[in-house]
Amino acid sequence: MLERTRRKNRTEVTFVLPAGRPAGEVSVVGDFNDWQPGIHPMAERPDGTRAVTVTLPVKERHGFRYLASGGHWSDEEETDGHNGRNSLLHT
Repeated sequence: MLERTRRKNRTEVTFVLPAGRPAGEVSVVGDFNDWQPGIHPMAERPDGTRAVTVTLPVKERHGFRYLASGGHWSDEEETDGHNGRNSLLHT
């Protein structure tokens, strides 16, 4: 799930995954962090979901995916689209 908060010249996007899915450590990787794992690790919330917030410029399109332990990639189900390989979000 994506939660967005629009600010004056930026959008704060919170990436949220359900509790325990996928198992192990997960980070969000995308063109906004040069596809580098571990830059935006997801942290567990009190309700068991995991999340990380990334601040991005407004009016841009970004490709991203989730990378879990063991090299397991997954896509966001509630996204703005897909480009055939990655989930897309518009800020």
